[in-house]
Parts: sequence; C-alpha cells; structure tokens
Amino acid sequence: MILIYTGDGKGKTSACVGQAVRALGQGMTVAFGQFMKRDGQAGEQAMLSRWLGGRFRAAGPGFLRREEDRPAHRQAASALLDWAQEQLNSADMLVLDECLYALGAGLILREEVECLLALARRQGRHLVLSGRGVPDWLADAADLVTSMTEIKHPWRSGIAASPGIEY
Repeated sequence: MILIYTGDGKGKTSACVGQAVRALGQGMTVAFGQFMKRDGQAGEQAMLSRWLGGRFRAAGPGFLRREEDRPAHRQAASALLDWAQEQLNSADMLVLDECLYALGAGLILREEVECLLALARRQGRHLVLSGRGVPDWLADAADLVTSMTEIKHPWRSGIAASPGIEY
C-alpha cells in the first residue's frame, strides 16, 4: 500500500512513527528515512535509530532556507533516494518522512517518486510518505491519504517548541 500523511497541521511525522511501530509489532521489517532533517534533533530519531539501526537514516542538512544551499540539499536528497531504493529490496515497509517537502521544493523529482512507487508496488512493499502539499497526481496514486489540519497550535500564543512535543 501507498500511504500519505499530509496537511498543515502537526502530527505527520508522529503518524509515520506510529505506522512504523505498528508494522514492527507485526514482525515486519521497517526502514525509515527523513528528508531535510538532521540526525540528533528530535526524540523520535533516538528511538528509531535504536529500533532500526542502519534501517534509519536522517541525513538532511535541515530545511531549505537559502537558494545557495540548494546543491547540498539536492545531493542529500539524492543520497536518501538511493538508500530508499536499496531498502525496498528487503524492508516490508519504507517510511519517507518529509518526502513531500523535498518534492515541493524541487529537491527530488516527480519521476524519482514515481519510480519509488512503482518499485514498492512491484515488490509488494508498503511505502509511507509525509509532508505538506501532496500533489494531485500523488494523492491519486496513493491507497490512503490523511490530511492533518491545525485547529490550534501553542506557537501562535508565543509558546516555544517543547522537547517531547515538537521535537
């Protein structure tokens, strides 16, 4: 199955982690990659690394904020795509957190994502993608699309990000 967690609300990464935990609990092999995110920034990374070992990868340089950083971001995204294709050879489930952010920013291409979709389907693997702004073509290709909607967020009241909640 192809599963997508998208929307402007909080919870996309948490949904991906939950999906991975559920699959692990069923004895499945899970690989989990994060586009954009640097390793060691968030609590889920420590746990995923512990549970998945080399099947967890957060090798991004952070979110793209300056155009002059684009080549480094593209290189990191390409390396994660290569890793992801390798993981599809043996993992029952591959989670690619912030894949949609990388796609929307032009760091990965539609054709590259379509290749992953086709490979996952051909090999009978589950593929979980997350991020804001799912394009229509990808939503149409997915089996499940869930949109997280923000109703209220503490940062709008001036409350800073909290460990264990935001990261």
